[in-house]
Amino acid sequence: MNNKQKKGFVLAAVIFVLVGVISVLTNSLAGKLNKTDENETSGSFSSMMEELYGMSTADGMLADMPQNEDFIAVLNIRGTIQENTTSNSLYAAPVGYDHNLLMKYVDKLINNSSNKGMILRMDTPGGAVYQADELYLKLKEYKEKTKRPIWVYMESTCCSGGVYLAAAADEQYANRITTTGSIGVIMSTYDLSGLYKKLGIKEVNIVSAKNKDMGSAGKTMSDEQLAIYQSFVDEYYERFVEIVAEGRNMSVEDVKKLADGRIYTATQAVENGLIDGIKGSEEFDQYVREKSGVSKFYAPSSETNYFSMLFGSIASVKEKSESEVLVDVMNNLGSGVPMYYAEPIGK
Repeated sequence: MNNKQKKGFVLAAVIFVLVGVISVLTNSLAGKLNKTDENETSGSFSSMMEELYGMSTADGMLADMPQNEDFIAVLNIRGTIQENTTSNSLYAAPVGYDHNLLMKYVDKLINNSSNKGMILRMDTPGGAVYQADELYLKLKEYKEKTKRPIWVYMESTCCSGGVYLAAAADEQYANRITTTGSIGVIMSTYDLSGLYKKLGIKEVNIVSAKNKDMGSAGKTMSDEQLAIYQSFVDEYYERFVEIVAEGRNMSVEDVKKLADGRIYTATQAVENGLIDGIKGSEEFDQYVREKSGVSKFYAPSSETNYFSMLFGSIASVKEKSESEVLVDVMNNLGSGVPMYYAEPIGK
């Protein structure tokens, strides 16, 4: 064996050992992190990242907001509108919609005199009633306190809860291939009692009253229980219709004719008065600049920090337990939570 071959052999051996050590450390760290108290991990990581990067909290992500230069704020509403799915834990990588960030963002804009207006850039199927309403009210507060305009631009999809939020705007525009509409409310659950019977499983709940366990997947709902849930849907639907009617300067009766849950193309939405027009993305941006007289747009930084990328990958190495898989299945089947949501075709 010549010297070149020997060096190659040694290098290969070193790499092999390093890969083995990294693999062991990765599995060990992932296991420990999954066993660590969530609050303790979240707090320590948040503090560390805030100190090092200032990027783990809403304040850190909004630190570069202009203070002495006029700007239009851009709020990106992407993905399902819901309670925060991001986490400050060491191994969680950031994901889509960040409710806490958006709420904090609007608060800061209210108190920033350099801000001259807001754009909602939307690509969402909608989401949870609570978060949609909370952000809608925050947008209304922004308008009432600042008297500044809000524009909406709908990208691929702006349905249900997205339409709810868009109603806070002064003007709404969409791309020519946007899907919008789906004005309505849905509550989903599953009746698995037939499957339980086949498997010899019987759900037993000790309850204080007959309706305490309504919506349980192991039992068929009574007519009374269905009526109770329907009353929730009806109330939230009426509020949704009223908000769209106010935002679009339409009567409640006219909105109800459109609000049977169906989706609309951008052209149909214009024809029915649900949006103001159709524009390309760059055309829309130019329109806002001309209308506002402000050229600078600002959006919070969305860069992913290296730690979350690294440890997000580490956490993904660990396979889910059977109980975790079952929880995921049940979450996908139906939460029973009222939603302003349009189910994407094919899902």
